[in-house]
Amino acid sequence: MKKGLLIVFSGPSGVGKGTIRKLFFDRPDLNLDFSVSMTTRQPRVGEVDGVDYFFVTEEEFKKSIENDEFLEHAEFVGSYYGTPKAYVEKLRNEGKNVLLEIEVQGALMVREKMPDALTIFIVPPNFEELERRIRGRRSEPEEIILQRLEKANRELKTMGNYKYVVCNDDPQLAADLTALIIKRHIETAQ
Repeated sequence: MKKGLLIVFSGPSGVGKGTIRKLFFDRPDLNLDFSVSMTTRQPRVGEVDGVDYFFVTEEEFKKSIENDEFLEHAEFVGSYYGTPKAYVEKLRNEGKNVLLEIEVQGALMVREKMPDALTIFIVPPNFEELERRIRGRRSEPEEIILQRLEKANRELKTMGNYKYVVCNDDPQLAADLTALIIKRHIETAQ
């Protein structure tokens, strides 16, 4: 069985990564599996442990760091996030194309460790639209929103580190373009 691709799907908070992913993820021709990240933050309304994230305590997370169990990990606005290495490799060895939907800092770490990863960066049509989306969540206090916006501004400057950049002006179009990119890489890897 051929080992699956590692796909790094990234972009600033609020850019619509989750929305886009949901529009292309279930296409059978892409043979995708989603890498579930681990986090110490509290679940948002509707998020499910083991589906959206593995929600753990800070103590559990730090123990995983000590044991070198992450492909990448980062701290952001008081919470830790990371991608469990063993989980990703298990899926890839089963022939699945594994999608990592991760923050920019983590994506750059994965790129350093795994230069053959397919990297896709999602950008907003403009910064004002990104701010509107982040504020529209109504799930965080103003202080956190401002931190997310400041971080997003820095992250947008890293888009040159990715193989592909896709603008999320129209989520369905962004999903179609992302699917096309992945499909092309699946075909050329055979």
